[in-house]
Amino acid sequence: MLTPESRRRDFSTLEGRAYLNTAAEGVPPPAVGEALAQYFRDKQLGMDGRVPHAAQWEAARALTAEFFGLTAAEIGICSCSSEAYNLAALALQLQPGDEVVCTDLDFPASSTPWLQPACPATLRLWKHRAGALRVEDLIPLLNPRTRLVNVSLVSFYNGFTVALPPIVEAVRKHSPALLGVDVTQALGRIPLDLRGADLIVSSTHKWILASHGGGLVGVPKDRAKEWTAPAGGWFNLEDAFGPGSFEAVKSKPGAASFMVGMPNYPALYAVRAGLEYLRGVGVANIDAHARPLVRHCLAELRKLPVEVLTPDEPEHIAGILAFKHPKAAEINARLHAGNVHVMNPTGRLRVAVHGYNTHDDIERLLRELKAALAAV
Repeated sequence: MLTPESRRRDFSTLEGRAYLNTAAEGVPPPAVGEALAQYFRDKQLGMDGRVPHAAQWEAARALTAEFFGLTAAEIGICSCSSEAYNLAALALQLQPGDEVVCTDLDFPASSTPWLQPACPATLRLWKHRAGALRVEDLIPLLNPRTRLVNVSLVSFYNGFTVALPPIVEAVRKHSPALLGVDVTQALGRIPLDLRGADLIVSSTHKWILASHGGGLVGVPKDRAKEWTAPAGGWFNLEDAFGPGSFEAVKSKPGAASFMVGMPNYPALYAVRAGLEYLRGVGVANIDAHARPLVRHCLAELRKLPVEVLTPDEPEHIAGILAFKHPKAAEINARLHAGNVHVMNPTGRLRVAVHGYNTHDDIERLLRELKAALAAV
């Protein structure tokens, strides 16, 4: 568990500022910097460096598997979540008449592959009501033509956190679809139970406190056939350099097919270090510490003259809160000038609370926000 002492030691750059923007960029502990430095030292070995590189790759996969509830063999690591979803689109080999369901609270990475002109499938949108996704609104979208349902476990937009079991039940009952789950805004912040998910995707530079350049992919072994991407490359192929390599190729099955080329070893070193750090602290401990801060912040935001976008449903809240104001950009500038860091994308303000945040951070946000609202 993080203590005041370990926070000062491991996150010294947060001293004097209220950093509430982990949903965009996590702040890594020194262990991640040390891992990146170790990558450099290993890279200086030249070809011999590939031995420790491979060890880091295996360790990152094993840790990711532990967090996803899978085995290391069911984990692939590509460059980002956008690459993962584009490879997923290749794997599905959609045909005219096929349908894909996404939500209007999803990040573009998981929805835009199905909107490209080259995609023959139809995208059906599971729309939120007052910021919340209701399973009863999903069911009418499901039918025998549904090939994929994709949801974000925690919405990047407003922090709404879905309950996965009812979604799994609805998808299985009303369609033959596969279920994809984007856990980017959940991994490292809340404990995960991903049973029933057929594809799991996450980026690496947010809540797990690692670096850019990673896309974590989980494919349960019994879904490997459905999620084998027919992509060019070499690391993803059964035999890229054999005598018949210019005649035909065969992708490795499942998650391994998402690793199309040379692994991004710097990111893998950082992922390993970030996940090890979180495992040491304990994600359940992080959630137990941060959840009351989120609840307090939400309650206070609702007293202010802003449009709160996050539903006030404790069971559907993780680490993100969001609100709107006509002068959001000006408010954000004033908050930043007061050393309060939030996100101001697409006309809203987004607050993200992680394990390194404190009650003082929330009070500072509320104090500076009230002052900004009075000034604009």
